[in-house]
Formats: sequence, structure tokens, C-alpha cells
Amino acid sequence: MWNLWHGCHKLSAGCQHCYVYRGDAKRDVDGSIVVQTKNFDLPIRRKCNGKYKVASETFVYTCFTSDFFVEDADKWRAEAWEMMYQRSDLHFLMIIKRIDRVADYLPENWGEGYDNVTICCTVENQACADYRLPIYRAVPIKHKIIICEPLLERIDLSSYCIGEWIEQVVAGGESGYETRPCDFDWVMELRNICVENNISFWFKQTGSKFIKEGKFYNIRRQFQHSQARQAGINFK
Repeated sequence: MWNLWHGCHKLSAGCQHCYVYRGDAKRDVDGSIVVQTKNFDLPIRRKCNGKYKVASETFVYTCFTSDFFVEDADKWRAEAWEMMYQRSDLHFLMIIKRIDRVADYLPENWGEGYDNVTICCTVENQACADYRLPIYRAVPIKHKIIICEPLLERIDLSSYCIGEWIEQVVAGGESGYETRPCDFDWVMELRNICVENNISFWFKQTGSKFIKEGKFYNIRRQFQHSQARQAGINFK
């Protein structure tokens, strides 16, 4: 993981329970303040022998404790883009909510997108899907993934022709304290539309509160990913 900057804001009603805030609170850190991390320039750091410290072909999870397009980081973003461009031998993946800021903050040499950058867009409910997905489709990005996590209600993606421009849909329930439930029927509807459109689907985790066939389950954190895998519904 490559954390360009650290900090998190409550971005929408669909994501009130932020792992970063909980971790920061334990360390007496104000998670609402966005700062550069000590590893900001890690992708271009070199060893004594001149080779990069991050090996070629590494998959780099980018800015996972904040949002790459958070307003507080506007002054650093150009430098981050330059590192991604320089390290075209790495693949960078970021998950964002601020899709409406992307077009205005792409680098000049972006073109139709960098081949080595995946920008994922989160949609946790239908309102978010209806607002963000038309914007997401219009923005030039080579690799696009829809993240329905936390999945807070049934989401209908049928009107968005996802088979034409999306590589994968990820679904998962909400984890943490005071979480909202995720219904397996909602997950299956997303899975089914992915199968219909022949695109990858990943059921990532159940979340803490899970409903299946009308039954309610409290699932401990350490079992949420394994229980999702055991459902056996991942596609491609």
C-alpha cells in the first residue's frame, strides 16, 4: 500500500463509520486533518544500488486512508501524478468518492488515461449511483471498477450499460460499530447483472450485520471476508 497522504473526512451519509477515524482515535490523532505521509515519494525512492525500492510489476494501493481527490491535497496531487507516470512499470489503484472533481484535476499528459492507473468509484446506495456513475463514465480512465461497499441498500445498475465500460463490480457490507445491515439479495442482484454483462464480480465481505433468506446474522470482523468467499458467487 502507498499512502500519499493521511486523513479522512465523512464524505457522505453512506460512509459514516470510517476505519481511519477509529484507528486515529486510538492513537490520539485528528483524522480530519490531511497531511503528507512519510512515504509520499516511496515509488521513486532507490536503493544504494540504484534500483527502485518498489519492485517492478508491484500492485500499489494508493491513498487508501484518504481520498486521492480530497480538496486538502490539491497542492500535492501534481507531484503524485508525476510519480505514477514515471513508474509506468507499477499499477496504481485508488478508490474515490469525489468523482465530480476528477476531470478538473487530471495531469496534462493524461490523454485517455494512464495504462497503469485504475480509478474505482464508490456507490453505496442508489442516490450515489445515480449521481456518480454518469460522471464516472464520462471521465477518461483506462481502468474502471464500481465499488458497492458499504452496500447499504438495493442498487439497480441496469440502466448504466456497465458491460461497455466497467471491468469489475465489488460488493460488501459495512464493518465496525453501529453498522447498517447488508442483504444477500442485494449482493446477488449485483452479481447477476455482472454475469449478464460478462464482467467480473467480487463479493468482498459480508459486513458486521448480514441478512440472508430473511435471517439476521452478526458476523465478527475476522470472519466477514471468509464468509463472503464461502458464498461461492465471485465471477470471472
